[in-house]
Amino acid sequence: MKSPLAYKHLYGLIGYPLVHSFSRDFFNQKFIAEDIDAVYMNFEIEDLGILMELIAEYPNLSGLNVTAPFKEAIIPYLDSMDDDAREIGAVNVVKFIRDNKTGELELRGYNSDVVGFGKTLDSILTPGRTSAMVLGTGGAAKAVRAALQKHGIDVQLVSRRKSEHTLVYEEITRAMVAEHKIIVNATPVGKYPDHDKYPAFPYRFLTKEHICYDLIYNPEETLFMKYSAQYGAETKNGIEMLLLQAFDSYDIWTRDNE
Repeated sequence: MKSPLAYKHLYGLIGYPLVHSFSRDFFNQKFIAEDIDAVYMNFEIEDLGILMELIAEYPNLSGLNVTAPFKEAIIPYLDSMDDDAREIGAVNVVKFIRDNKTGELELRGYNSDVVGFGKTLDSILTPGRTSAMVLGTGGAAKAVRAALQKHGIDVQLVSRRKSEHTLVYEEITRAMVAEHKIIVNATPVGKYPDHDKYPAFPYRFLTKEHICYDLIYNPEETLFMKYSAQYGAETKNGIEMLLLQAFDSYDIWTRDNE
């Protein structure tokens, strides 16, 4: 197998852990099928402080995807961000922009989660689904909230920790669930290998009018989805969003610099 340095372009995913990741196989199959001189690697790192060492080690690095727990922590390392990423306060795509004359490198951040999630909404929105509860307050939750708000959906955040604009799970009432017909799990709770876990949501308050959307795609049916379905709710996993944001990532990396 060729060294990563033997390719014209190297792309990768940084995060921890990455055992659940699908991106490496997806992109490498794409590169082979389309005869693109590129390869995709997983960079499973616990400390984002080694980012600059990675960049120095791989001078052909042309772009990164960013996953938990670094979607917010990556921001201080960037030279610039596009408007969506700046507004959301989270980045999951980094484009490497090199000046061929000076050799200077600019790291520019984007958020393809908001694009991917937003494009999936048309198939699930109904006249009665005008408010959403988003479980989580991390980078993925911020992107989901932004996409929902762009579609005119009111958003209530839910977390394990109380804050001024955030409910804790114990505060959720039947009336609140009845008001919010869209429930989104934007936490990592329930993803492989911890697929025996699920958010502490009061599933008994759900009805067939609800859509319960889990951003997790591995496993295909999480316990969050399973328990939601038991009370009649429509369910959806994160595979469509994942594919759409992957397409957007590659478009960001390869289009002309803004």
